[in-house]
Amino acid sequence: MEASVYNLAGDELRRVTLPEDVFGIEPNRAVMHQALVRQLANARRGQHKTQTRSEVSRTTKKWFRQKGTGRARHGARTANIFVGGAVAHGPQPRDYTQQMPRQMRRLALRSALSARAAEDAIALVDDLAMEAPRTRIVRDLVDRVCDGASTLVLLSVPNAAAERSIRNLPHVRYLRAGYLNVRDVLGHERLVITLEALEAIRRHLGTAETGGPDA
Repeated sequence: MEASVYNLAGDELRRVTLPEDVFGIEPNRAVMHQALVRQLANARRGQHKTQTRSEVSRTTKKWFRQKGTGRARHGARTANIFVGGAVAHGPQPRDYTQQMPRQMRRLALRSALSARAAEDAIALVDDLAMEAPRTRIVRDLVDRVCDGASTLVLLSVPNAAAERSIRNLPHVRYLRAGYLNVRDVLGHERLVITLEALEAIRRHLGTAETGGPDA
């Protein structure tokens, strides 16, 4: 699996071979789906809350006499059948966190990256170093390399100038390689990866043959 390397002006410099154990495996759709559901579930705050009868702030005085009114026997207006009363069986705070083994998480990332590589949706840039933010430079680069598609730019280290330039583009988002996740990979049509970020991904997700953590 190969990908083109571009400079900051969007000119193709050369083609390099991507690590097969990271970008060339058969995507495991079931694991990708599980990882995506886990990430979305873990992002839920779970703080939805309704009041029970003991929490509603209303008088507890019996509001009409027990007999002789022809009405049902009620002792308080905090019951859920009354306007302003409690909510029966309403949502309460809960934890939506899901667990997933580390090897499965890494397999999901490899599968997502391999799926993008199979679609020829990965481009490499030799460097995104800029002395000051230049939104036009990044916009022209993305337009030439990605044809205006939604793009995820992967950086290896903090790059204030590049990050501020990317933030001004509505269809482009940046992410540091250490925070790579399935949701962002699958949520963008194209990936632009710096060579330093590519090396960081290889170290993190590679197997024994490429000197990764499974070595």
